[in-house]
Amino acid sequence: MNHAKEKNKMMKCYNTRSTSILYNVDPISYFVAEPIQYEFKSCIQILALIFFLFTSQVALAQKFEFKSKQNDLSIVYAPDDPKLNSISANLLANDIHAVFGYRPKVYDNLNSAKGKVIIIGTANSILIKGLTTELSSLDGKWESYKLEILSNPVKGINQAMVITGSDVRGTAYGVFSVSEKIGVSPWYWWADVTPVRKKKLLIDVPSFTSAEPTVKYRGIFINDEDWGLQPWAAKTFEPETGDIGPKTYQKVFELLLRLKANLIWPAMHPSTKAFYTYPGNIAMARDFQIIVGSSHAEPMLRNNVGEWDEKNMGHFNYLSNRQKVYEYWESRIKQSRSNNVIYTMGMRGIHDGAMEGVESPERAVPVLENIIKDQRTLLSRHVNPDAAQVPQVLTIYKEVLDNYEAGLKVPEDITLVWPDDNYGYIQRLSNEDEQKRKGGSGVYYHASYWGRPHDYLWLSSTHPGLIREEMTKAYLLGARNLWVINIGDIKPAEYDLQLFTDMAYDITPFIKANDVRVHQQKWLGQIFGPELAPQLNELMWKYYQLAFERRPEFMGWSQTEPTTPTKQSGYNHTAFGDQGQQRVDAYLSLEAQASKLSKHVPSNRKDAWYELIEYPLTGASLINQKFLYADKANLYARQGRKITGYFENLSRGAYERILKLTEKYNDTLANGKWRHMMSMNPRNLPAYDLPKFRPIARQPGLWGALPEGATEVKDKSMLPRFDQNNNQKYFIDLFLLQSSSAKISITPSADWIIPDHKKVELYGKGQFSQQRLWVSVDFSKVPKHSTEGSIEISDGAVRYLIYLPLNYGQDISQSSKRLIFANDHHVSLPAAAYARISAGKNGTWSLLNDLGSTGSSLQALPLEPFLPKAAKDGDHFNSAAFIEYEFQTFQDTSAVVSVFTLPTHPINKALGMRYGLSIDNGPIQIMNFETVGRSEEWKENVLSNSAIRQSPRIWMKAGKHTLKIIKIDPGVILDRIFVDLGSPGLYGVPSQRH
Repeated sequence: MNHAKEKNKMMKCYNTRSTSILYNVDPISYFVAEPIQYEFKSCIQILALIFFLFTSQVALAQKFEFKSKQNDLSIVYAPDDPKLNSISANLLANDIHAVFGYRPKVYDNLNSAKGKVIIIGTANSILIKGLTTELSSLDGKWESYKLEILSNPVKGINQAMVITGSDVRGTAYGVFSVSEKIGVSPWYWWADVTPVRKKKLLIDVPSFTSAEPTVKYRGIFINDEDWGLQPWAAKTFEPETGDIGPKTYQKVFELLLRLKANLIWPAMHPSTKAFYTYPGNIAMARDFQIIVGSSHAEPMLRNNVGEWDEKNMGHFNYLSNRQKVYEYWESRIKQSRSNNVIYTMGMRGIHDGAMEGVESPERAVPVLENIIKDQRTLLSRHVNPDAAQVPQVLTIYKEVLDNYEAGLKVPEDITLVWPDDNYGYIQRLSNEDEQKRKGGSGVYYHASYWGRPHDYLWLSSTHPGLIREEMTKAYLLGARNLWVINIGDIKPAEYDLQLFTDMAYDITPFIKANDVRVHQQKWLGQIFGPELAPQLNELMWKYYQLAFERRPEFMGWSQTEPTTPTKQSGYNHTAFGDQGQQRVDAYLSLEAQASKLSKHVPSNRKDAWYELIEYPLTGASLINQKFLYADKANLYARQGRKITGYFENLSRGAYERILKLTEKYNDTLANGKWRHMMSMNPRNLPAYDLPKFRPIARQPGLWGALPEGATEVKDKSMLPRFDQNNNQKYFIDLFLLQSSSAKISITPSADWIIPDHKKVELYGKGQFSQQRLWVSVDFSKVPKHSTEGSIEISDGAVRYLIYLPLNYGQDISQSSKRLIFANDHHVSLPAAAYARISAGKNGTWSLLNDLGSTGSSLQALPLEPFLPKAAKDGDHFNSAAFIEYEFQTFQDTSAVVSVFTLPTHPINKALGMRYGLSIDNGPIQIMNFETVGRSEEWKENVLSNSAIRQSPRIWMKAGKHTLKIIKIDPGVILDRIFVDLGSPGLYGVPSQRH
């Protein structure tokens, strides 16, 4: 906007009526928003506007142009700053080359530059101080940066873009923010997001100072690297080292800075030598200004797996071998004291196990307190006389949490790092007293995991909505000092890492529950273009939704530690419309949509498409097909169906496609760049194998008919109940039992019974040996008070009679829109289908429209204040927040109500995971789904992302009913409710969604 021209234009309107436009300028996003219409009635108003434009704190953007020919653009960095300045300057030059086709010259002397210049440095560098620029906005800030355009700052330079950091990482973040503006993704290398070539680009750059990051220390833990990052580095990328070494870490550290992160917990499995084994690793971290820490099991930056030599050093036992352990830690502190590090305090076993020599938390507490005291003595002696000035953390993981709860006293300056339960649910957070600690708190979070009840190391499937909910909860409860995500091999968890680091850098855009969808669409749009972004966003959201229901690796219904064989899935293939086929169809639909969209992906983004979209989506689809088709094959084998072999072949075909899909990833993708990176069977668990198939059982007869809900072929059988309120459609399977053929007629008893076929011919052994017949009812033609109809299915010699029970229900037009009708023998109530929601003295229930099995859920808020455990007397809940659901039943029956919540944990030890349940204003039943340790219930909960509590069986008369859920503990997330109305053994509570 030309403000001088606007000023002149407005001054001419003195004493006149005119309409002008005020542009709303957002100095942070650098975008000019839509115009806002104003009517000016007097010169006073115009002068007021002029005063606003020229004196407000909203800085007006200046233009900076990049062109495809060099145009005298160069980059100058401050030589008196650390080496990262030079690294950042040269990476920016590379980025400009990738986009515009030329590489600007990079200087460490302003006198060498001329024309147009990008100048980078920290606020205290001589180069920056020598420019006429105001830097007080950076005073005392952590990792902030300022962008501004200067005209003719020195002789020979007509325009300078100045990127100034409050510190050297702040400078780097400013540099890479410019890279993103010209179109270079942080994932240009790690996900092959090749920059789009441009002839020229004009960007708006107002004078802008970034806020400090939300979380001080933000980073990743490379873990379980045995099947991906380590073999790829050793055999493909860094064979000269034969391991994850400095060349690999250089790429990792660059990615971290581009993501505005600053911390690494290095890879530490037995397959990888310890980080400090290679001096180049430490030097690379120093050059990139990356802070080096270590995992929960590696005190004092020591990788015990690779560095503790039990044969020569004895047991890793502080009680029996204190001197050796002490010297072992001391030598690493001496080695690292001049580096930028964070020390992990305390002690665990050699690897991910409990500390040696203690049998209980009570015994462990005094030992750990002495250990931490000795560790801090070492820090005082070798790093800083005041140990409180040295960054330290205690990760309260697994048995360490038991020790902490048993009374472990931790110095106030040590950051308490709260872990999740390895499956995305944070185990607890700081209470009121802990929030006052000088060291604050943080979170260790998993997007990849090896261990019981089952690994998920193959595909990235942690739901973005869950990451958003858990990490905003952590932020609101004060965990703001350190966030680390276990990201496995980095690939294929690119989006989860982007989301996590973006939240850690600036939590503000994620506080609202729908913000994560906006974020995902923006990220996809930046990579694949804004035209594809909306459709891709919906596609990948469905991918995460299906994985939230059951992760791909969990589809074999097996477990590990100890490892168990795979078995029949929990999806019902005979009821609820065939849950197994519905899931397969959902995945096939995603594959089809992705295939269609892939045709519009530019050629330079095809590799990125395969890595970020095609491989995870198709892989998840195929492992589901492998198991669900095997389910059908084994089910049909027991029933003697000739189609059994067809489904066996579909299952085998899905397995073979996974092999070929992975082969492409490793061998041909990006010209072999990622060879050895992708394994489709990490740890060789049974879930990755081809399922076993049972032999087909011989059954009498030529063919059979089996209605939905039935498991045994009979001459007479019955479909589930139809009613006019739910508009059901049920299936009948017609199938051959012998290698022959059959011509079958379908004859309804009335014209209101509508089968989708009237004649069916079955033949052969493959897919044509079976036909699924769908049946619906036209209630506009059903005579009043009718209770039943039937379908005769016959080939002339064999006859089956299938009855259709009816429930006429009620006129839906006269019902509340929030009234849910019973469907056959059950009522399904999604969390968001409430009739009423009411706040109370203890808070409210808030809609999470990005999380839950049906796409949304309700969370008990606020998370603060910290409430004491409530009394069990229902009278105390009269003023509590509640949700009410209304549903209609049509028969007198006994019923059981099952409430499904997400398996979250109490936000601190003073609370539980409780809510109240009342039916038709009856007594309040207090439910608590809190689990202890790694119980069998917890295992089932995290495998299905559900915690289930059931009411006692109650008598429920036909009619309208009200179900109330009452808030007790904060953080409870209600997902759905299932009311079992006493079906005759066919339904019950489905193990998966319904």
